[in-house]
Amino acid sequence: MRILLIEDDLALCRSLSLMLQQEGFSVTVSNDGEEGLFYILENAHDLVLLDRMLPELDGLEVLRQARKKHVTVPIIFLTALGTLNERITGLDCGADDYIVKPFAFEELMARIRCICRRPQRLTESNCLSFGDLAYDPNQNLLSCRDKSCTLSRREGDLLSLFLKNTGQILPRATILLRVWGPDSEIEDGNLDNYIHFLRRRLKSIDTSVQLKTVRGVGYCLTTTQGA
Repeated sequence: MRILLIEDDLALCRSLSLMLQQEGFSVTVSNDGEEGLFYILENAHDLVLLDRMLPELDGLEVLRQARKKHVTVPIIFLTALGTLNERITGLDCGADDYIVKPFAFEELMARIRCICRRPQRLTESNCLSFGDLAYDPNQNLLSCRDKSCTLSRREGDLLSLFLKNTGQILPRATILLRVWGPDSEIEDGNLDNYIHFLRRRLKSIDTSVQLKTVRGVGYCLTTTQGA
């Protein structure tokens, strides 16, 4: 699970990041609102921990702009602003939860677990389809008519990105950011390997859907038949 922590208190960032990583999470840190909003809009994370008092762009405005652009990633406010009106304002603006500083790490983990249990939020829950192709993220099952195969988690993440952007050319940098995350040290050639793996999967089930190379730019999911 990938968590985006937007917080300008550097000491809190360091301690919280370490504790979250020890719990098995991948953590990206941003120290100002503008950069944090950029990361949110990339849709590369499963959960956002957001401070309200931030430089460049305050947390409420970050939240408003994210929801205005229909970003549905769960967002938890972590803030010292804890009056009743402040909590109500944060929740009404689209926050999924509101934790007042100082807080116990155990409480934060409980809130994260609560959000993880909510349906259709942190996990893909609906089948994705295009042309004669269907993919069930819950089972990592790719199918076309009477043929099917299972995908690895990374293959599934990659295919899901293409299925959510069918017909669009996705630059290599965008794919690496959305699938592997902004702090990944993956080599560029690894993307080519996973594209090759996906093409073999598509060929194995005789689908009309193709993953085309746009030379010098990236890749595009297309079909030779009408959807």
